[in-house]
Order: sequence, then structure tokens, then C-alpha cells
Amino acid sequence: MKPRQILMSQIKLWAVIPAAGSGSRFSKTLLKQYQTIQDKTVLEYTIDRLNTLPLAGYVLAIGEQDTVAKNLSFKASEKAHFCVGGAERVDSVLNALHYLKDLASDDDYVLVHDAARPCVSAENLKQLANYCIEHDTAAILAIPVRDTLKFVSEQHIQNTVSRDHLWQAQTPQMAKLGVLRAAIEKALMDKINITDEASALEHAGVSVDVVQGRSDNIKITYADDLELARLILASQQTL
Repeated sequence: MKPRQILMSQIKLWAVIPAAGSGSRFSKTLLKQYQTIQDKTVLEYTIDRLNTLPLAGYVLAIGEQDTVAKNLSFKASEKAHFCVGGAERVDSVLNALHYLKDLASDDDYVLVHDAARPCVSAENLKQLANYCIEHDTAAILAIPVRDTLKFVSEQHIQNTVSRDHLWQAQTPQMAKLGVLRAAIEKALMDKINITDEASALEHAGVSVDVVQGRSDNIKITYADDLELARLILASQQTL
């Protein structure tokens, strides 16, 4: 498909950040997005990175009892919106998309990004946004699988899985707002297990491309990931 010559400035971009999860793999009591790195929370780093794009606004889907998010010092705070998240990530994303109904057009693009993925590069964000706009498509950041993969049952290796054509999905994941909302609603209605936005789009028959990301775009999942994120952010600041 020949890319369209459309500038990012001609398209409205919105970001959705699901931030209502319990993060139980990180800690039973502490939310990973509110851990601090050099006196700034993980979530603030994440929002700072997203705002390197010319966003029309961004929506944080937070827990009903969350008393932290609205008091943080977000970049472009005038563009910040909040809605109540859901029991699962997919519910939080859908709540945010419904919130945007009164603010955005179905033809606007939305980037869904993990709250605890603060190291995404500004360059990758721009590449993803430009790709989707120029090719009129949905896409996600992803990296090719590098390690040898084993299929294991009850701790016994059954066979080695070919890495050919396998990519590890990251976020942001980007699509037109109306297309993504309809895809998620269909997947939920069909009782399909949604692990990310791309899986909902795939189920709906929507074409989704990959834009190669970087291995330092880590998601903080376990406690030791926080120290790795700290090192990555420090190294990125010296570039």
C-alpha cells in the first residue's frame, strides 16, 4: 500500500493509559505506576514520554479509590482527563474510549499505552504515529523474538518452537478510536480473551501491522524491573 502524504499535525491523536490494575505480581500493596525513580513516579515518566507527541489529550483510567493520580505533576496537565477504570485492563481501555466519545471523533487516532512502561522512546512513538497515519492502518510497537523458545508441559520440554515470524508485542498500540472501540465491544460480546488491543482488532478482522520497537521499552511487572527501568532512564538521559 502506498503511504498517504498526511502530516501528523492534520490528525488528532489521543492517548489512553489503563492504570486501574492491582499490579499483584509487583506487590500485594504497592501500585507499580506510583513507584518513584529520582523523585518522579513511573506514571509521570510514562505521561512525559507520551506528550512528546502532539496529543489532543490523554485519558487515565484509574481505580475508583485512587487518590494519587490526580495530584501528580503531569506534563501538559491541561490535556489530562480521568475516568474510572474497570476490573480488567480491557475494561479500563473501553471505559476510556467511551469517555472520549464527547471529546473526539471516531476517525481520530488513539494510542493505548501501559502505565508502567516509562522507557518508550520519543523516536519510536513518532515512528508508530507516522506509520499509522501514512498507511491508514492500525499498528503496534513490537520486537522480533530473539531467544530460543521451548514448549513446556509440567516442567518438561516438549519441543523447540521456531522463532521465525514471532514478535513480542509492546505498547503503544494504535488504531482509529471508533474502530478500536467497536473491536473491543465485539470481542467482549463474543467472550474472547483480550490480552491487548491488537488481539481485539485481530478478532474483528482489522489489519494490524507492527512497527519495530526497542528492547529497552520494558514493562515494569516485577519488583526487580524497577531497578532496570531506573538504569534505562538514566542511560537515555545521557544520549
